[in-house]
Amino acid sequence: MRCVVSFFLAGVLMLGLVVAPGPARAADGFRLSAPDGLIETGLLKYVLPRFSLKTGVRIELVSPGQAAEVALSADGDGPRVFTGPQATWRLQVNATTHEGAVRFADWLRSEVGQRTVTSYEVDGVALFSLPSREETEIVTLTFDGDPVKGKDLSVLHCARCHAVSEETRMNTIGSTPSFFVLRAMGDWDVRFQAFYALNPHPAFTQVAEVTPPFPIDRPSPIAPVEITLDDLEAILSYVANVPPADLGAPIRHQ
Repeated sequence: MRCVVSFFLAGVLMLGLVVAPGPARAADGFRLSAPDGLIETGLLKYVLPRFSLKTGVRIELVSPGQAAEVALSADGDGPRVFTGPQATWRLQVNATTHEGAVRFADWLRSEVGQRTVTSYEVDGVALFSLPSREETEIVTLTFDGDPVKGKDLSVLHCARCHAVSEETRMNTIGSTPSFFVLRAMGDWDVRFQAFYALNPHPAFTQVAEVTPPFPIDRPSPIAPVEITLDDLEAILSYVANVPPADLGAPIRHQ
């Protein structure tokens, strides 16, 4: 697993995600094929903006038969992801190396994605449900690090700003999201694997053999966070077991 994380972190640096401008995010955008019957239910207008808001990945809807990285259909051979009305819908990823497409597939099959689908209502009636348990493929993320060590490292390095455990809830910056809130996000694993590249972390974080030294004229403004890839793997293992916060139902507009 360390090799996977190392490859991911190296890729983040090579792609320049530390200072990636807005247009570069569009490279993650992809096309989603869906039949008119599904589009007319309004589900995709409800679901897709919620995914894009969290990830910055834009999705273009196209008709069946057109080139698309991802497809939803009632007669495909991909995993069943939701049911209704009068059909069980399958998800097919046609471009398994496309980052945006894979992220969407993982999100839609995750607990957060499934909750988003089932919370969609028309006139107070839920139109979609989940397939039976034996038909549904739920993505479970696992990491090989030591979660006990990961908790200790989280308290040591992250608790100055974040609530990383029940014991640290009262000693953090109120405007900073807790690990519980971050864990409830569909892309939590991506956020944590690349946390050092997301502001404000680059100003005070050093990952051994990954991040460059601080510029001489811009030293860390606070006691720096200095970790290794093994440390990051341990933190990921700990966070994977943190109970997600209940963020409530999505906001409805009348």
